[in-house]
Amino acid sequence: MDSGSAAINVDFASLAKRIKAWGAELGFAKVGITGVDLREDEARLQEWLRQGRHGTMDYMQHHGTRRSRPQELQPGTVRVISTRMNYLPGGIDATAAWRTLGDGERAYISRYALGRDYHKLIRNRLQKLADRIATETGPFGCRAFTDSAPVLEKALARNAGLGWIGKHTLALDRDAGSWFFLGELYTDLPLPVDAPSSAHCGTCTRCIDVCPTQAITGPYQLDARRCISYLTIESREAIPEELRPLMGNRVFGCDDCQLVCPWNKFAQPTGEEDFAPRHGLDHAKLADLFAWTEAEFLKRTEGMPIRRAGFEGFSRNVAVALGNAPHTSEVMEALKSRAGDPSPLVREHVAWALAQQTAREGKA
Repeated sequence: MDSGSAAINVDFASLAKRIKAWGAELGFAKVGITGVDLREDEARLQEWLRQGRHGTMDYMQHHGTRRSRPQELQPGTVRVISTRMNYLPGGIDATAAWRTLGDGERAYISRYALGRDYHKLIRNRLQKLADRIATETGPFGCRAFTDSAPVLEKALARNAGLGWIGKHTLALDRDAGSWFFLGELYTDLPLPVDAPSSAHCGTCTRCIDVCPTQAITGPYQLDARRCISYLTIESREAIPEELRPLMGNRVFGCDDCQLVCPWNKFAQPTGEEDFAPRHGLDHAKLADLFAWTEAEFLKRTEGMPIRRAGFEGFSRNVAVALGNAPHTSEVMEALKSRAGDPSPLVREHVAWALAQQTAREGKA
């Protein structure tokens, strides 16, 4: 992104108002502005890393303090323009999600991953916002991010007034729930900052109580090593056997903590057609997904977040879900068809799933 100094004689208070209006025109549900002081959040992050709760995400340690000190990631940064974009498609509500979760023969894919990958879309919008700002200020220093670099985006969003960090550790807003993506523009423009959001979780513990693997170990405490989103997306290793039965049919991510959150009754559907479900993946059968070849996986997930798991990881996840599925001939045939899979990782999970199904058949 461009680097440089903002033009002098700019009315920054007026500019901040216009930035928010331009953001709305570009499809952002809300835009806020904050400074770069994240000392308290840095301390919490360092303690979380010290406890090893990040699992195999070693890159989080390798980034050092760049995640919590914006000026180290982008020199000259004095403000962060934080943006929020809704992603829940109309008609894809909690009822539909619970129906899929209750059907053991179907695959549950996190709602954010059913459509187009959000990274490029939001970065492009942020670029357009930066270009629009430049027409008012001239060249200025800025850089766009959306879950693509060491950025404490939830803390920045909270400080910018876009929502608080809930007990499930996700960003949450009274007027929008939690079904939204975040994006940031680091900038050297000395814009006026917004008031931070206050927390409104109260005594509610629904997200903690519902977590299938008890990954939310307490209010505002998440152990990624037990989180289904981490296990099915970030981890490239074997899923711990004791956690497999708890995963149900969740093959990419998990939304349970959002589905039970009372604030999500205020969530607004997205107007972005790119976030609509593709290839019928909001109700796909596990056996059908397990029959995909790698070429089919790459074709059907092109431009989608699911690609992040990779074919091997996705197959591992589906194998576990098939092991948890009701005992049917279709499930057994699907598993047996890949009992000799070239991947040792997939073979091991298929063997486990077949053992689960065989035991289930015996009990029947």
